[in-house]
Amino acid sequence: MQHPSPDSASQDSELDFTIAICTYNGAERIPAVLEYLSRQTGVSRLAWEVIIVDNRSTDATATVVAQCQESWPLAVPLRYLFEPRQGAAYARHHAVRMAHSPLIGFLDDDNLPAENWVAAAFAFAQQHPTAGVYGSRIQGDFEGRLPLHFERIAPFLALTERGDDAHIYEPAKKVLPPGAGLVVRRDLWLAYVPPEPVLIGRTPGSMVGGEDLEAVLYIQQAGWEVWYNPSMRVNHKIPKHRLEHDYLVGLMRGAGLSRQRTRMLSVSPWKRPILFWAYHAHDIYKILRHIAKYRLAVLRDTVAISELNLYVFSFLSPYYIWHRELLKWIAKYRAPQPSRQPTPKNG
Repeated sequence: MQHPSPDSASQDSELDFTIAICTYNGAERIPAVLEYLSRQTGVSRLAWEVIIVDNRSTDATATVVAQCQESWPLAVPLRYLFEPRQGAAYARHHAVRMAHSPLIGFLDDDNLPAENWVAAAFAFAQQHPTAGVYGSRIQGDFEGRLPLHFERIAPFLALTERGDDAHIYEPAKKVLPPGAGLVVRRDLWLAYVPPEPVLIGRTPGSMVGGEDLEAVLYIQQAGWEVWYNPSMRVNHKIPKHRLEHDYLVGLMRGAGLSRQRTRMLSVSPWKRPILFWAYHAHDIYKILRHIAKYRLAVLRDTVAISELNLYVFSFLSPYYIWHRELLKWIAKYRAPQPSRQPTPKNG
């Protein structure tokens, strides 16, 4: 399998690996991530860089990054970028465009990588040349008490524990790695992932996610393999408020609302009208089955309520996506067009 033709920036690449940390209001969290990155082992022969993409933070993120740059102990570039459009999808695309290497590893600002994470990520790409994307083994570091049966919804908090053996995410199973701890080949991202995605990621006032799955699906649908690499270990710090009832219910609603896009992107266009009704019927079945199974628990149990919200808002997802696209089309149609100056006639 051949890679797409690289653009001019990737042709000039002089590094082996880029770490991109996309952050929103991460002033208190970024120093810990950089501390873990400064301890990386097995990288003496690698040329790598760290990019922090500030996704329009309103706290002291820029100041903190500047301070970290001054005290950065490695002879490794530590760069700061600003992305004004809020949404992790925009921040990641900015990082990919500006990276100086063919491989890009994404870390969230609450991800603490193991000491061999960079070395393991680079080595995996060399050992698996047909892997376009591969994800980490992510375990949680919880600051609060876990709700009962939390393991049923743990993957929605980017926790990925899939065993000790590396394996391919088979397209038929419709399971993909999260954006946290993800490594992508830069040329594939630029070739297949559009700069204007449908799903942009969670923003202030919206819990709709799925932007990472959308990007990975584009690359998978282009014929590239997506892998799980357990040798890339990441510790995900999860604060107390992300384990509380309201946050988890909102998270699952947002996951549900993204389902129309991620479902339909993985199937041929001619199948989508048929699958629309099939998914609709299946969502209704899952709602009724869930209520019958858990009964009154769907009124008081956090995990059961969260799952019910996932199913209900998956059912509503097509209408949400269509409504959003309609509003975007109307806004574009109503946008003022640049005025044209008359062309002077000759003579």
